[in-house]
Amino acid sequence: AALDDAGVDGDDLDHLYVSNMASGEFEGQTGVSNALAHDLAATPAYTARIDQTSASGGAGVYGAWQSVASGASDLTLLVGGEKMTHRSTSEATDVIASLTHPVEYKHGVTLPSFAGMTARLYLDEYDAPRESLGKVAVKNHRNGVDNPHAQFQKEVDLDTVLDSPIVADPLRLYDFCPITDGSAALVFCPESVAEEYVPADEYAVVSGIGGATDTHVVHERVDPTTMGGVVDSSATAYEMAGIGPDDVDVAELHDMFTILEFLQSEDLGFFEKGEGWKAVEEGVTDRDGDLPINTSGGLKSKGHPLGASGVAQVYEIFEQVTGDAGPRQVEADTGLACNVGGFGNCVTTAILEGNQ
Repeated sequence: AALDDAGVDGDDLDHLYVSNMASGEFEGQTGVSNALAHDLAATPAYTARIDQTSASGGAGVYGAWQSVASGASDLTLLVGGEKMTHRSTSEATDVIASLTHPVEYKHGVTLPSFAGMTARLYLDEYDAPRESLGKVAVKNHRNGVDNPHAQFQKEVDLDTVLDSPIVADPLRLYDFCPITDGSAALVFCPESVAEEYVPADEYAVVSGIGGATDTHVVHERVDPTTMGGVVDSSATAYEMAGIGPDDVDVAELHDMFTILEFLQSEDLGFFEKGEGWKAVEEGVTDRDGDLPINTSGGLKSKGHPLGASGVAQVYEIFEQVTGDAGPRQVEADTGLACNVGGFGNCVTTAILEGNQ
């Protein structure tokens, strides 16, 4: 679909990257980038698989951008994907938990447990009501109704969220994203090449991008409610784009858990520390608010196929800044996507600008 949309054939490609975290662990299959090059008749394009845990998609966006920005490629296809639903919840959770520090993993730590402890700390530290987390889930499910590619295209009410089973106190079932199969793809090229294929108002420019890594051991961080990788990667992206947080019109954030939307929105500079929950309560992040967040439905509604999520985030921003988001459309010239690996262990932040 991406090649058709861009009017590009497989054998036009110089590079082909696949963002994927765990095809070997989930499916017993490796060499996925070579297999895809074969299926798309893209040989002899250079291929590589990019793994950066649950931030593999964002790392793929960074890698595809680098391949073009360096001059090594005039046409690069990035495909992110993961197949997960054939495994049980416990099996999928264990695969994902393997990205934690070995000592943490040995003691049974999983990402949901990190999320629960961090949510409890945040609610206590900033006097935030438990309902504010539930309202993130309600908002993102509402947005997902209008996304034909979302796993859950249904609304939920606050009572349903707050009454769902506890997973990692204070977080409940509806505070978590689902286990998902899915894929997303983007074509990268220099702007001069893009003009040969599509009109200017049909492509977007990556005006800023940055990546960063935080401590592998979560408890070594000075403040567990601050995601240093988000702070650092966004600072790089903002500087490259020559803009600040106030210039962003729409954002896709990595809401693997509802608490992450609060943390990222603050660490990206959209809101003061400890104020992200108030923005949700006041409707600032709604689709008709001053800063719409997760118009796609986010990972919460859209799903979280690990290697695809960061690519799908950028795809949503691309659609928004090119005016092609249909019923999800908001007024947006500049958008931001933030893809997080683990519990903030690695992060990529990308800024896109349209030519409308």
